[in-house]
This record gives sequence, structure tokens and C-alpha cells, in this order.
Amino acid sequence: QVQLVESGGGLVQTGDSLRLSCTTSGRTFNSYAMGWFRQAPGKERELVAAISYTGGTTYYADSVKGRFTISRDNAKNTAYLQMNSLKPEDTALYYCAAAYRRIGSSLKNPNYDYWGQGTQVTVSS
Repeated sequence: QVQLVESGGGLVQTGDSLRLSCTTSGRTFNSYAMGWFRQAPGKERELVAAISYTGGTTYYADSVKGRFTISRDNAKNTAYLQMNSLKPEDTALYYCAAAYRRIGSSLKNPNYDYWGQGTQVTVSS
């Protein structure tokens, strides 16, 4: 069992930055790929970014490429999502998720094994 806890969300203005953190329990963090999803009101949940369990592969949705960066620190059992140049359309509930030993194109598979409770990001115009 892997428990995920997100933090770092908040209310910011257009153009600001935020860094989300996802801290996991257990000693198997480095066996899991990590993904960040978001869901805005009335919209489907979408995968924003993901990083393989090795850290060697990343995936970004087209809407965030060049603005968001996903990373992981295995020593701290934590994954991060650095979000720059935020836009109002980035407003959503952001979730982190873990998937066992995924790399490459499998990162885009939305069926992750474990999920956090989410952290709200609101970008005002």
C-alpha cells in the first residue's frame, strides 16, 4: 500500500509560479512512476505530467510543455511539479498518482495504482 499526500496548491495570479509536492509513504517509492493529473469543474481528469520510476523518462501534456517540470527525489520519497507562467486555464484540482515500474509510453496510461486526495490550484486573471 502506498499513501500519497499532495501539498503546495493555492491561489495565484496569471504568470505566477507554484511548486506542488507529493510525499509518499513506504520504502518502495523508487519502484513507482509518478504522475500529476488535474481535473477542472465540468471536465474530465487529464494527465499533466509523469516521470518514470527510474527518473529517466518524462511525459508532458501539450498544454503544459515548456511551463511545467516534473521531478522526483527518491531520498525524500517525494515527487514535484514545478508550474511556471500559470494561466487561468490551469485552474483545477491537482492529484498525484503512482504506478508500479512504468517507463516510456506506458506513462500515458491513466490507470495508475495509487492516488492522493488532491490539492487545489486557482489562477486568477
